[in-house]
Amino acid sequence: QVQLVESGGGLVQPGGSLRLSCASSGKIFGFVTMGWYRQPPGKQRELVASITSGGSTNYADSVKGRCTIWRDNAKDSVYLQMNSLKAEDTAVYYCSLRREYAYAEFWGQGTQVTVST
Repeated sequence: QVQLVESGGGLVQPGGSLRLSCASSGKIFGFVTMGWYRQPPGKQRELVASITSGGSTNYADSVKGRCTIWRDNAKDSVYLQMNSLKAEDTAVYYCSLRREYAYAEFWGQGTQVTVST
């Protein structure tokens, strides 16, 4: 089974930045899309950004221009740089891995990001 562990969350002031990291417990084989989702309090989980095995990225409109996602295949990790953070970015952020050749999806346990003064 795939195990994903997120890190980098915390408390940050509006306008600040955070970098989230997600590491897989083991080597990832095959073609996978990795991404970040978030679940604000009282809302459903939503996509923040994703990156395919080919390096194509996709961003939610709400974070476009403020966030950058990239992956390090050698480390089986994915990262999310978030800048100009807003209070609306407050959420539990989850790392996801989805196989492109089969119906299979895995999730980390999440890391809390709180944007507040």
